[in-house]
Amino acid sequence: MRVALIYNETGIDPDDVINVFGMTTKEHYSSKAVERVARSLEKGGHTVKVVEGDIHLADELRKFMPKVVEGDSPGMVFNMAYGIQGQNRYTHVPAMMEMLGIPYIGSGPAGHAIVQDKVMTKIILQKNNISTPGFWVFKTPEDRFDDLVFPVIVKPKLESTSMGMEVVDNWDDLHKAVKTQIEKFQQDILVEQFIPGREFAVGIIGNIPNIDILPIVEINLDNPSQIQTIDDKKKKGGVDKICPAKLSKEKANEIKQMCIDAFSSLGLNDYSRVDFRMDKDENLYILELNSMASLGTGGSLLYAAQTAGYTYDSLINKILDIAVMRYFGSSYNAVGEPDMTQPLRVIARTYLRGHLQSLKETLRDLVNLNTHVYNIDNVNKLGNILSRRLKHLGFNEHIHRQFEVGDCRFFTNHDELENDILIVSHMDTHYGPNDLISYYEDGDKIIGSGIAESKGGIIVLLGALHALRFAKKINKVKCAILLTTDDSLGGKFSKELIQQYSKKSRYVLGLKSASKDGGIITTCYGRNDYDIRFTAPNVFSADIHGIIPVLGKKISAIEKLSKDEKDYRVRTTSIASKGTYGHTPNFATFSLICSFKTTQLGISLDTKIRSIMKKHESDAPKLEVAINQMRTRPPVLEEETDTLFYEKIENLAKKHEIKIKRYEQIMSSDISNVPPELPALDGFGPKGHMYHSPQEYIVHDSIVERAALLTSVIYMCSEKDGS
Repeated sequence: MRVALIYNETGIDPDDVINVFGMTTKEHYSSKAVERVARSLEKGGHTVKVVEGDIHLADELRKFMPKVVEGDSPGMVFNMAYGIQGQNRYTHVPAMMEMLGIPYIGSGPAGHAIVQDKVMTKIILQKNNISTPGFWVFKTPEDRFDDLVFPVIVKPKLESTSMGMEVVDNWDDLHKAVKTQIEKFQQDILVEQFIPGREFAVGIIGNIPNIDILPIVEINLDNPSQIQTIDDKKKKGGVDKICPAKLSKEKANEIKQMCIDAFSSLGLNDYSRVDFRMDKDENLYILELNSMASLGTGGSLLYAAQTAGYTYDSLINKILDIAVMRYFGSSYNAVGEPDMTQPLRVIARTYLRGHLQSLKETLRDLVNLNTHVYNIDNVNKLGNILSRRLKHLGFNEHIHRQFEVGDCRFFTNHDELENDILIVSHMDTHYGPNDLISYYEDGDKIIGSGIAESKGGIIVLLGALHALRFAKKINKVKCAILLTTDDSLGGKFSKELIQQYSKKSRYVLGLKSASKDGGIITTCYGRNDYDIRFTAPNVFSADIHGIIPVLGKKISAIEKLSKDEKDYRVRTTSIASKGTYGHTPNFATFSLICSFKTTQLGISLDTKIRSIMKKHESDAPKLEVAINQMRTRPPVLEEETDTLFYEKIENLAKKHEIKIKRYEQIMSSDISNVPPELPALDGFGPKGHMYHSPQEYIVHDSIVERAALLTSVIYMCSEKDGS
């Protein structure tokens, strides 16, 4: 099942809201906690996307969630978002899910709104004859109540996690506490009769009538007048807990029934926590409920669940499963502790999610290393880095020394003559020393030089290989990897290597980025590069502009050719003109890159370019023209073998709940040099866009998604099921 895990980051980013308005939420899960839940869900077999609950949420969900109205199986939202700002913050994401029509775990907007308002909670409890301490509401520090009896506990009525709580036993201290809290929290203040005694926290999972009360947790206080503060909860491990609490069977049953009554009367769903006090006479009082009980490792809910026999992973999946049953009437799949007998896609996602931060750190190092095609030292440095990583995974290396560019590197994890799969990528980029854009993250994008065209794909490959090793399957695939160093030059030097190693392989994959919508490259254009030199006769030396007007007419003709383009593209990459000492320009160089869908179109385009460049302008002296076609890559058209290979991958993608599609790329690729009879596809890197620009990026969450898919594809190529 597709599961979107929604959370909120600490603080407010102005780009995430239209205006900063009202109280800022002070509750947040740490990034580690969010990742922990995501890993647990993936261990349960789900496809997880982590999404921030901000202004971009609807767009992110529209791209990720299944379209049930179009026949897709439904997905779910696992809501960990406490909201950003304003009132009733717990309600914001659930209300949006209601509007968008997306099922989600936890209580609805009404339940959250009531429980987040402690005063409203107590009113409903009283109306349902459920015992709760007496209370008073202070709107100003000067308010007085004749029936107020000390000691009392003071707390803001709309906050949680013990924020602002203080016990006082006289009017002066009460007024001071109320004044401080009104100024700090900007809301009415709840003053509640303080109940000295024992304190309990009770976890609830399920829905009426199938509700499960977890073993009762007692907060181990030093004395009956102690309270659990926010500082206590933030401390590692928090206050000591006892579970199950030492209670008589009758008292435990009374607590459980009060929990069920409160959960039902307040209209909550799926899971919650109820906080109790019991006085010296064993009278029980519900203090409050938490409709978004903490899923942190130090929380009472997990502590109770572990006593009941759950692991962290099984608890998270149980909560999701309960919500699925509430919406659809049946469980999506059995919840249990995953093991190595699970499908490879589940094992791979679990591993990759747990190692995402490490993969991103490696990606940062790769992007920040300038590997311009002629920066040979840095290209070879990157080769050495990757060599160490691949040797650690059991690969042997053969280096093809180059002199004009960096060394190409070929790796295999076997000694046989034929490879199940050859994976091709490149280490060079076209970015010069002044063009490098260092790695940085912007929302769901990771931006940096070469991140989409090669370096993101290399990280996806490393992740997939590590996942295969973790699943103990890497040695079952005869895998080969070729890392080239001249993609920026159109594969000038590596062409023969690709042809040579492809012929020894059953399948060939490229690691350029997928398209923004997950496209796998089944077709890519050919490429011709031209360097053209114009030399003028001496008569130009007396002209104020020299060769430039003639050059301008040829540029205009190329521009016209480009405007008429269909299935081809012509780009001017450089123009330079110069005169001999003391004269106006009388020679120039002109560089073009041409991309074309078919070989015949490439031939036709070549004829037109040569005609334009050699054409004699009637109002100017004849130029000497030298046309150098520097390099060429043939186009790639989808052959029958490619179609069959794509269809196998499409079936795997459906099991992964990843949407892919056929994609036609205008840029050329290393698979252009693979013999046409062999199945060869590209685009197995992360989703990305904006090649060769300062905005070149990949989509953050696609690193795990595409690496998991690549894991299964590599394994499938060994004639295993790969699911």
